[in-house]
Amino acid sequence: MDNRRVMPEELQLRIHGDASLPTLIYFPGMHGDWTLVSRFRKQLLGKVRFVEFTYPRTLEWSLDDYAANIEIALAQNNITTGWLLGESFSSQIVWPLVARGNFQAQGIILAGGFVKHPFCCFIRLTRKIFGLSALSLLVWTMYGFTKSVRRCFRLFRKSRPKTDEFAERRTKLDSQAAVHRLHLIAESDPRATARATNLPIFYISGFIDPIVPWLFVQSWLKKNCPSLRATKIVSLADHNILGTGTEKAAAQILTWMNA
Repeated sequence: MDNRRVMPEELQLRIHGDASLPTLIYFPGMHGDWTLVSRFRKQLLGKVRFVEFTYPRTLEWSLDDYAANIEIALAQNNITTGWLLGESFSSQIVWPLVARGNFQAQGIILAGGFVKHPFCCFIRLTRKIFGLSALSLLVWTMYGFTKSVRRCFRLFRKSRPKTDEFAERRTKLDSQAAVHRLHLIAESDPRATARATNLPIFYISGFIDPIVPWLFVQSWLKKNCPSLRATKIVSLADHNILGTGTEKAAAQILTWMNA
């Protein structure tokens, strides 16, 4: 297993698996790190080369800055092609990465991801009326939702070590970085890129997802994206589909990649 890291003071990268395997590049959700993807990664062991990131707790980067720095990190590790797995917030990084045209993506998989968030106006309105403190509360509500649903599905004990690491990383600066990412979501509109891309697009979501309601996302993709190949809604899974619907999500994504 190759665990080289790139720019540890800014963007961290880890590689699991041999270069001869198909490459799956994981872009984390709002939390911005690899602490919730360990069970999913284990499901793919020996089947893909799994590349994962932890983002810096930046309050300044734009979505294009994220994409540009990721391009650099991939190039420094001789990763020139692969599948893009955009989880939640990071779907908004996948689109500018594709639009830049420098990385040879083989396909796009949205895991609880989206094109333009169906409720981005709510984020802007919340910030305008209540300020940053309200957005910070919204972030912590999202984190709390993820942990509570894990308990309901009796997955908490299995993922306890990484869940503890997840909690330890939720500092004040981390909260501020997450609020900044919410602002990026509110201002992002990659619909033109999604409509124009020729890359195969796949969408997977948990059925219990009030954070990014799958009904709106799936409907828009089917109406507007000619390159959409398939969608999958997993019952008894939540917004963190890779964590609460791990086995089904891993099997489905492997099927899409191999097809």
